[in-house]
Amino acid sequence: MASGAVNKFVEICKYLQDPIHVARFQRFCGVKGTFPEKWTQPVIGQPDPDCPGLRKRVQQSSNEGVGNGDAGVPQVNGKQEDDTVRPDGPAAAEIVRAKPLRRNSLTGDVGQEFLIHNKFLFYLFTFGTELGNEMFFIVFFPFLFWNIDALVSRRLIVVWAWNLFVGQSTKDMVRWSRPASPPVVKVEVFYNSEYSMPSTHAMTGTAIPFCLFMLTYGRWQYPFLFGFGVALSWSVLVCVSRVYMGMHSVLEVITGFLYSLLVLAFFQPILDKIDNYYMTDHYAPLVIIVSHVSLGLVAFSLDSWSTSRGDTAQGLGTGAGAALASHVNYQLGLLQDPPLSSLPLTLPAVTTGLVLRSLLRFAIGVAVLLATRMVMKAVTVPFLCRLFGLPSDDVRQARQQMKVELPYRYIVYSVVGFSCVCFVPILFWILKLD
Repeated sequence: MASGAVNKFVEICKYLQDPIHVARFQRFCGVKGTFPEKWTQPVIGQPDPDCPGLRKRVQQSSNEGVGNGDAGVPQVNGKQEDDTVRPDGPAAAEIVRAKPLRRNSLTGDVGQEFLIHNKFLFYLFTFGTELGNEMFFIVFFPFLFWNIDALVSRRLIVVWAWNLFVGQSTKDMVRWSRPASPPVVKVEVFYNSEYSMPSTHAMTGTAIPFCLFMLTYGRWQYPFLFGFGVALSWSVLVCVSRVYMGMHSVLEVITGFLYSLLVLAFFQPILDKIDNYYMTDHYAPLVIIVSHVSLGLVAFSLDSWSTSRGDTAQGLGTGAGAALASHVNYQLGLLQDPPLSSLPLTLPAVTTGLVLRSLLRFAIGVAVLLATRMVMKAVTVPFLCRLFGLPSDDVRQARQQMKVELPYRYIVYSVVGFSCVCFVPILFWILKLD
Protein backbone atom coordinates (compact mmCIF):
# COMPACT_ATOMS: atom_id res chain seq x y z
CA MET A 1 0.00 0.00 0.00
CA ALA A 2 2.84 2.36 0.89
CA SER A 3 4.57 1.77 -2.44
CA GLY A 4 1.29 2.36 -4.26
CA ALA A 5 0.83 5.71 -2.51
CA VAL A 6 4.38 6.69 -3.39
CA ASN A 7 3.86 5.75 -7.04
CA LYS A 8 0.64 7.74 -7.13
CA PHE A 9 2.41 10.75 -5.61
CA VAL A 10 5.19 10.49 -8.21
CA GLU A 11 2.62 10.33 -11.00
CA ILE A 12 0.87 13.45 -9.68
CA CYS A 13 4.21 15.28 -9.49
CA LYS A 14 5.08 14.30 -13.07
CA TYR A 15 1.66 15.49 -14.21
CA LEU A 16 2.04 18.87 -12.48
CA GLN A 17 5.56 19.23 -13.86
CA ASP A 18 4.42 18.84 -17.49
CA PRO A 19 5.09 22.10 -19.42
CA ILE A 20 1.89 21.58 -21.42
CA HIS A 21 -0.11 22.86 -18.42
CA VAL A 22 1.96 26.04 -18.40
CA ALA A 23 1.41 26.52 -22.12
CA ARG A 24 -2.34 25.94 -21.79
CA PHE A 25 -2.61 28.44 -18.95
CA GLN A 26 -0.69 30.99 -21.02
CA ARG A 27 -3.02 30.51 -23.99
CA PHE A 28 -6.04 30.81 -21.69
CA CYS A 29 -4.65 34.13 -20.43
CA GLY A 30 -4.06 35.39 -23.96
CA VAL A 31 -0.34 34.69 -24.52
CA LYS A 32 0.63 32.94 -27.73
CA GLY A 33 4.10 32.15 -29.04
CA THR A 34 5.48 32.64 -32.54
CA PHE A 35 7.01 29.18 -32.82
CA PRO A 36 7.82 27.55 -36.18
CA GLU A 37 4.89 25.69 -37.74
CA LYS A 38 6.85 22.42 -37.88
CA TRP A 39 6.84 22.10 -34.06
CA THR A 40 4.51 19.35 -32.84
CA GLN A 41 2.84 19.33 -29.46
CA PRO A 42 3.89 16.44 -27.16
CA VAL A 43 1.40 14.23 -25.40
CA ILE A 44 0.52 15.18 -21.82
CA GLY A 45 2.20 12.89 -19.32
CA GLN A 46 4.66 11.49 -21.86
CA PRO A 47 8.14 11.53 -20.28
CA ASP A 48 10.89 13.54 -21.89
CA PRO A 49 13.58 11.06 -22.99
CA ASP A 50 16.24 13.75 -22.72
CA CYS A 51 15.44 14.62 -19.11
CA PRO A 52 15.15 11.48 -16.96
CA GLY A 53 15.34 12.07 -13.22
CA LEU A 54 17.90 14.75 -12.55
CA ARG A 55 17.62 17.20 -15.45
CA LYS A 56 20.33 19.47 -16.77
CA ARG A 57 19.98 23.18 -17.29
CA VAL A 58 20.19 24.29 -20.89
CA GLN A 59 21.68 27.68 -21.62
CA GLN A 60 19.29 28.91 -24.29
CA SER A 61 20.63 30.96 -27.14
CA SER A 62 19.27 34.39 -27.81
CA ASN A 63 17.34 33.27 -30.88
CA GLU A 64 15.73 30.14 -29.44
CA GLY A 65 12.06 29.86 -30.25
CA VAL A 66 11.97 33.23 -31.99
CA GLY A 67 9.69 33.26 -34.94
CA ASN A 68 9.99 35.60 -37.83
CA GLY A 69 6.52 36.88 -37.10
CA ASP A 70 4.41 38.83 -39.54
CA ALA A 71 6.28 41.63 -41.20
CA GLY A 72 3.00 43.24 -42.13
CA VAL A 73 1.78 43.63 -38.56
CA PRO A 74 1.79 47.35 -37.59
CA GLN A 75 3.59 48.49 -34.46
CA VAL A 76 2.00 50.36 -31.56
CA ASN A 77 4.30 51.81 -28.88
CA GLY A 78 7.10 49.44 -29.82
CA LYS A 79 4.76 46.44 -30.07
CA GLN A 80 3.02 45.08 -33.14
CA GLU A 81 -0.75 44.94 -33.44
CA ASP A 82 -2.26 41.76 -34.82
CA ASP A 83 -5.97 41.23 -35.25
CA THR A 84 -5.70 37.95 -37.12
CA VAL A 85 -5.19 35.64 -34.13
CA ARG A 86 -7.65 34.93 -31.35
CA PRO A 87 -6.82 33.60 -27.86
CA ASP A 88 -8.12 30.34 -26.44
CA GLY A 89 -9.31 32.10 -23.26
CA PRO A 90 -10.42 35.66 -22.43
CA ALA A 91 -10.44 37.75 -25.56
CA ALA A 92 -9.16 41.29 -25.87
CA ALA A 93 -9.95 44.05 -28.32
CA GLU A 94 -6.29 44.77 -29.10
CA ILE A 95 -3.53 42.27 -29.81
CA VAL A 96 0.14 43.23 -29.76
CA ARG A 97 3.41 41.53 -30.58
CA ALA A 98 6.06 41.94 -27.88
CA LYS A 99 9.32 40.63 -26.43
CA PRO A 100 10.35 40.23 -22.77
CA LEU A 101 10.63 43.58 -20.98
CA ARG A 102 13.59 42.64 -18.78
CA ARG A 103 16.72 41.22 -20.33
CA ASN A 104 19.71 39.88 -18.45
CA SER A 105 22.88 41.69 -19.50
CA LEU A 106 25.03 38.89 -18.03
CA THR A 107 23.50 36.08 -20.11
CA GLY A 108 22.72 37.99 -23.30
CA ASP A 109 19.37 36.19 -23.64
CA VAL A 110 16.96 38.52 -25.48
CA GLY A 111 14.01 36.14 -25.51
CA GLN A 112 11.38 35.29 -28.09
CA GLU A 113 8.53 37.23 -29.62
CA PHE A 114 5.01 36.49 -28.40
CA LEU A 115 1.49 37.77 -28.93
CA ILE A 116 -0.51 39.43 -26.15
CA HIS A 117 -4.27 39.03 -26.50
CA ASN A 118 -5.19 40.29 -23.03
CA LYS A 119 -3.19 43.33 -21.98
CA PHE A 120 -4.87 43.58 -18.57
CA LEU A 121 -3.63 40.13 -17.53
CA PHE A 122 -0.21 40.88 -19.02
CA TYR A 123 0.21 44.01 -16.90
CA LEU A 124 -1.35 42.34 -13.84
CA PHE A 125 1.04 39.38 -13.88
CA THR A 126 3.99 41.60 -14.80
CA PHE A 127 3.23 43.55 -11.64
CA GLY A 128 2.89 40.27 -9.72
CA THR A 129 6.27 38.97 -10.84
CA GLU A 130 7.91 42.32 -10.03
CA LEU A 131 6.84 41.79 -6.40
CA GLY A 132 9.69 39.28 -6.21
CA ASN A 133 12.38 41.28 -8.01
CA GLU A 134 15.24 43.40 -6.69
CA MET A 135 13.72 46.78 -7.50
CA PHE A 136 10.58 46.03 -5.48
CA PHE A 137 12.55 45.19 -2.35
CA ILE A 138 14.80 48.23 -2.72
CA VAL A 139 11.53 50.20 -2.56
CA PHE A 140 9.37 48.17 -0.16
CA PHE A 141 11.77 47.52 2.74
CA PRO A 142 13.00 51.14 2.96
CA PHE A 143 9.47 52.57 2.80
CA LEU A 144 8.39 50.25 5.59
CA PHE A 145 11.48 51.08 7.65
CA TRP A 146 11.41 54.86 7.22
CA ASN A 147 7.68 55.53 7.37
CA ILE A 148 5.84 52.73 9.18
CA ASP A 149 7.68 50.26 11.45
CA ALA A 150 11.45 49.79 11.64
CA LEU A 151 11.21 46.63 13.77
CA VAL A 152 8.97 44.87 11.27
CA SER A 153 11.22 45.87 8.37
CA ARG A 154 14.36 44.60 10.14
CA ARG A 155 12.84 41.21 10.77
CA LEU A 156 11.39 40.93 7.30
CA ILE A 157 14.86 41.46 5.84
CA VAL A 158 16.17 38.58 7.98
CA VAL A 159 13.44 36.24 6.70
CA TRP A 160 13.89 37.43 3.11
CA ALA A 161 17.67 36.84 3.12
CA TRP A 162 17.42 33.35 4.62
CA ASN A 163 14.47 32.42 2.44
CA LEU A 164 16.42 33.45 -0.65
CA PHE A 165 19.46 31.46 0.44
CA VAL A 166 17.46 28.30 1.13
CA GLY A 167 15.50 28.54 -2.11
CA GLN A 168 18.41 29.32 -4.43
CA SER A 169 20.63 26.70 -2.82
CA THR A 170 17.90 24.09 -3.22
CA LYS A 171 17.65 25.02 -6.90
CA ASP A 172 21.35 24.38 -7.40
CA MET A 173 21.10 21.01 -5.66
CA VAL A 174 17.95 19.75 -7.43
CA ARG A 175 19.05 21.14 -10.82
CA TRP A 176 15.80 21.07 -12.76
CA SER A 177 15.64 23.07 -15.95
CA ARG A 178 13.04 25.69 -16.82
CA PRO A 179 9.85 24.55 -18.61
CA ALA A 180 10.60 23.57 -22.21
CA SER A 181 10.06 26.21 -24.89
CA PRO A 182 8.18 25.30 -27.03
CA PRO A 183 5.44 24.66 -25.93
CA VAL A 184 5.95 27.26 -23.17
CA VAL A 185 6.26 30.93 -24.15
CA LYS A 186 9.05 32.70 -22.26
CA VAL A 187 7.37 35.99 -21.41
CA GLU A 188 10.35 36.66 -19.12
CA VAL A 189 13.97 35.64 -19.70
CA PHE A 190 15.84 37.49 -16.95
CA TYR A 191 16.13 34.35 -14.78
CA ASN A 192 16.08 31.84 -17.62
CA SER A 193 19.66 30.65 -17.00
CA GLU A 194 18.83 29.53 -13.45
CA TYR A 195 17.46 26.19 -12.34
CA SER A 196 13.77 26.23 -11.51
CA MET A 197 12.92 23.90 -8.61
CA PRO A 198 11.56 25.40 -6.37
CA SER A 199 10.26 28.78 -7.48
CA THR A 200 12.08 31.36 -5.34
CA HIS A 201 9.62 34.02 -6.50
CA ALA A 202 6.84 31.88 -5.05
CA MET A 203 8.88 31.41 -1.88
CA THR A 204 9.57 35.11 -1.45
CA GLY A 205 6.08 36.08 -2.55
CA THR A 206 4.68 33.82 0.17
CA ALA A 207 7.17 34.34 3.00
CA ILE A 208 7.20 38.14 2.90
CA PRO A 209 3.42 38.86 2.99
CA PHE A 210 2.64 36.15 5.53
CA CYS A 211 5.60 37.12 7.72
CA LEU A 212 4.46 40.74 7.46
CA PHE A 213 0.99 39.65 8.55
CA MET A 214 2.30 37.65 11.51
CA LEU A 215 4.61 40.45 12.64
CA THR A 216 2.01 43.20 12.44
CA TYR A 217 -1.18 41.48 13.60
CA GLY A 218 -1.55 42.33 17.28
CA ARG A 219 1.21 44.92 17.02
CA TRP A 220 -0.98 47.13 14.82
CA GLN A 221 -4.74 47.45 14.96
CA TYR A 222 -6.50 46.04 11.90
CA PRO A 223 -9.02 43.23 11.22
CA PHE A 224 -7.63 39.71 10.98
CA LEU A 225 -9.44 38.90 7.74
CA PHE A 226 -8.09 42.06 6.11
CA GLY A 227 -4.47 41.21 6.91
CA PHE A 228 -4.84 37.55 5.98
CA GLY A 229 -6.66 38.44 2.76
CA VAL A 230 -3.93 40.86 1.67
CA ALA A 231 -1.19 38.29 2.41
CA LEU A 232 -3.02 35.51 0.56
CA SER A 233 -3.80 37.72 -2.45
CA TRP A 234 -0.18 38.89 -2.64
CA SER A 235 1.08 35.31 -2.51
CA VAL A 236 -1.37 33.97 -5.09
CA LEU A 237 -0.61 36.82 -7.50
CA VAL A 238 3.14 36.19 -7.36
CA CYS A 239 2.76 32.39 -7.66
CA VAL A 240 0.37 32.51 -10.61
CA SER A 241 2.49 35.15 -12.35
CA ARG A 242 5.45 32.75 -12.51
CA VAL A 243 3.38 30.24 -14.47
CA TYR A 244 2.09 33.03 -16.73
CA MET A 245 5.67 34.18 -17.38
CA GLY A 246 6.65 30.64 -18.42
CA MET A 247 9.37 30.47 -15.80
CA HIS A 248 7.96 27.65 -13.64
CA SER A 249 5.74 24.60 -13.81
CA VAL A 250 2.72 24.19 -11.57
CA LEU A 251 4.66 21.72 -9.40
CA GLU A 252 7.56 24.14 -8.90
CA VAL A 253 5.25 26.95 -7.81
CA ILE A 254 3.34 24.72 -5.37
CA THR A 255 6.64 23.45 -3.96
CA GLY A 256 7.93 27.00 -3.54
CA PHE A 257 4.74 28.01 -1.74
CA LEU A 258 4.89 25.07 0.70
CA TYR A 259 8.67 25.33 1.12
CA SER A 260 8.42 28.98 2.16
CA LEU A 261 5.78 28.12 4.77
CA LEU A 262 8.21 25.55 6.17
CA VAL A 263 11.03 28.12 6.31
CA LEU A 264 8.67 30.63 7.89
CA ALA A 265 7.52 28.10 10.50
CA PHE A 266 11.16 27.54 11.45
CA PHE A 267 12.12 31.21 11.77
CA GLN A 268 8.96 32.66 13.25
CA PRO A 269 9.54 31.42 16.84
CA ILE A 270 13.19 32.56 16.90
CA LEU A 271 12.91 35.77 14.90
CA ASP A 272 12.64 37.92 18.02
CA LYS A 273 15.77 36.31 19.51
CA ILE A 274 17.73 36.79 16.29
CA ASP A 275 16.77 40.46 16.08
CA ASN A 276 17.66 41.10 19.73
CA TYR A 277 20.98 39.29 19.37
CA TYR A 278 21.94 41.32 16.31
CA MET A 279 21.31 44.56 18.20
CA THR A 280 22.61 43.85 21.68
CA ASP A 281 25.44 41.29 21.65
CA HIS A 282 29.00 42.61 21.49
CA TYR A 283 30.06 39.78 19.17
CA ALA A 284 27.08 40.23 16.86
CA PRO A 285 29.00 42.12 14.11
CA LEU A 286 31.55 39.30 13.84
CA VAL A 287 28.85 36.62 13.84
CA ILE A 288 26.83 38.52 11.21
CA ILE A 289 29.78 38.89 8.83
CA VAL A 290 31.10 35.34 9.26
CA SER A 291 27.70 33.66 8.99
CA HIS A 292 26.52 35.57 5.93
CA VAL A 293 29.84 35.22 4.08
CA SER A 294 29.97 31.50 4.91
CA LEU A 295 26.49 30.95 3.55
CA GLY A 296 27.48 32.77 0.38
CA LEU A 297 30.51 30.52 -0.04
CA VAL A 298 28.29 27.47 0.39
CA ALA A 299 25.86 28.76 -2.24
CA PHE A 300 28.68 29.52 -4.70
CA SER A 301 30.16 26.04 -4.32
CA LEU A 302 26.97 24.16 -5.27
CA ASP A 303 27.07 24.55 -9.04
CA SER A 304 28.63 26.33 -11.99
CA TRP A 305 27.90 29.99 -12.60
CA SER A 306 24.33 31.21 -12.88
CA THR A 307 22.51 34.39 -11.93
CA SER A 308 21.03 32.61 -8.89
CA ARG A 309 24.40 32.69 -7.12
CA GLY A 310 24.60 36.45 -7.44
CA ASP A 311 21.02 36.84 -6.21
CA THR A 312 21.85 34.74 -3.15
CA ALA A 313 24.92 36.82 -2.35
CA GLN A 314 22.89 39.97 -2.93
CA GLY A 315 20.24 38.92 -0.42
CA LEU A 316 22.81 37.83 2.15
CA GLY A 317 24.80 41.04 1.65
CA THR A 318 21.70 43.17 2.16
CA GLY A 319 20.80 41.19 5.26
CA ALA A 320 24.32 41.55 6.67
CA GLY A 321 24.39 45.31 6.04
CA ALA A 322 20.97 45.84 7.62
CA ALA A 323 21.89 43.71 10.64
CA LEU A 324 25.16 45.60 11.18
CA ALA A 325 23.30 48.90 10.90
CA SER A 326 20.73 47.70 13.46
CA HIS A 327 23.58 46.95 15.86
CA VAL A 328 25.10 50.40 15.32
CA ASN A 329 21.72 52.09 15.80
CA TYR A 330 21.11 50.28 19.07
CA GLN A 331 24.60 50.94 20.45
CA LEU A 332 24.33 54.66 19.60
CA GLY A 333 20.78 54.97 20.88
CA LEU A 334 19.33 55.77 17.48
CA LEU A 335 15.86 54.71 16.23
CA GLN A 336 14.57 53.17 19.42
CA ASP A 337 11.58 50.85 19.02
CA PRO A 338 8.32 51.97 20.68
CA PRO A 339 7.86 50.54 24.21
CA LEU A 340 5.63 47.52 24.70
CA SER A 341 3.25 49.65 26.74
CA SER A 342 2.34 51.59 23.59
CA LEU A 343 1.12 48.47 21.76
CA PRO A 344 -1.04 47.95 19.80
CA LEU A 345 -0.05 50.75 17.47
CA THR A 346 -2.61 52.68 15.49
CA LEU A 347 -2.20 54.38 12.15
CA PRO A 348 -2.10 58.18 12.51
CA ALA A 349 -4.69 60.32 10.80
CA VAL A 350 -3.86 60.64 7.11
CA THR A 351 -3.26 64.33 6.42
CA THR A 352 -1.74 66.15 3.48
CA GLY A 353 1.29 67.07 5.56
CA LEU A 354 1.86 63.45 6.63
CA VAL A 355 1.59 62.17 3.06
CA LEU A 356 3.93 64.82 1.67
CA ARG A 357 6.43 64.23 4.47
CA SER A 358 6.40 60.47 3.90
CA LEU A 359 6.79 60.87 0.15
CA LEU A 360 9.64 63.34 0.60
CA ARG A 361 11.45 60.98 2.97
CA PHE A 362 10.89 58.11 0.59
CA ALA A 363 12.09 60.06 -2.47
CA ILE A 364 15.23 61.33 -0.76
CA GLY A 365 16.01 57.94 0.77
CA VAL A 366 15.56 55.93 -2.43
CA ALA A 367 17.63 58.48 -4.36
CA VAL A 368 20.44 58.00 -1.83
CA LEU A 369 20.19 54.21 -2.09
CA LEU A 370 20.19 54.21 -5.88
CA ALA A 371 23.13 56.62 -5.98
CA THR A 372 24.97 54.46 -3.45
CA ARG A 373 24.36 51.33 -5.48
CA MET A 374 25.43 53.04 -8.72
CA VAL A 375 28.67 54.37 -7.23
CA MET A 376 29.53 51.08 -5.50
CA LYS A 377 28.88 49.11 -8.69
CA ALA A 378 31.10 51.45 -10.71
CA VAL A 379 33.95 51.17 -8.22
CA THR A 380 33.80 47.58 -6.96
CA VAL A 381 34.09 45.51 -10.17
CA PRO A 382 37.19 47.33 -11.57
CA PHE A 383 38.80 47.18 -8.11
CA LEU A 384 38.21 43.42 -7.78
CA CYS A 385 39.43 42.77 -11.32
CA ARG A 386 42.60 44.69 -10.60
CA LEU A 387 42.99 42.90 -7.26
CA PHE A 388 42.75 39.42 -8.82
CA GLY A 389 44.57 40.25 -12.06
CA LEU A 390 41.53 39.86 -14.32
CA PRO A 391 40.73 41.99 -17.40
CA SER A 392 38.12 44.60 -16.54
CA ASP A 393 37.04 45.40 -20.10
CA ASP A 394 34.53 42.49 -20.14
CA VAL A 395 32.33 42.96 -17.05
CA ARG A 396 30.04 40.05 -17.99
CA GLN A 397 32.92 37.58 -18.10
CA ALA A 398 34.54 38.98 -14.96
CA ARG A 399 31.35 38.64 -12.93
CA GLN A 400 31.12 34.95 -13.79
CA GLN A 401 34.18 34.45 -11.59
CA MET A 402 33.29 33.60 -7.98
CA LYS A 403 36.17 35.68 -6.63
CA VAL A 404 34.63 38.73 -8.34
CA GLU A 405 30.88 38.11 -8.15
CA LEU A 406 30.70 37.07 -4.48
CA PRO A 407 32.61 40.03 -2.97
CA TYR A 408 31.06 42.38 -5.53
CA ARG A 409 27.51 41.49 -4.47
CA TYR A 410 28.39 41.49 -0.79
CA ILE A 411 30.21 44.82 -0.81
CA VAL A 412 27.63 46.67 -2.92
CA TYR A 413 24.49 45.43 -1.20
CA SER A 414 25.84 45.36 2.33
CA VAL A 415 26.61 49.06 1.89
CA VAL A 416 23.12 49.60 0.47
CA GLY A 417 21.55 47.73 3.40
CA PHE A 418 23.65 49.64 5.94
CA SER A 419 22.77 52.96 4.31
CA CYS A 420 19.06 52.14 4.38
CA VAL A 421 18.98 51.28 8.08
CA CYS A 422 21.58 53.69 9.50
CA PHE A 423 22.82 56.42 7.18
CA VAL A 424 19.52 57.52 5.62
CA PRO A 425 17.71 57.91 8.99
CA ILE A 426 20.61 60.08 10.19
CA LEU A 427 20.21 62.14 7.02
CA PHE A 428 16.51 62.54 7.81
CA TRP A 429 17.45 63.78 11.28
CA ILE A 430 19.85 66.32 9.78
CA LEU A 431 17.16 67.51 7.35
CA LYS A 432 14.60 67.57 10.21
CA LEU A 433 12.47 64.97 8.47
CA ASP A 434 12.60 62.42 11.28
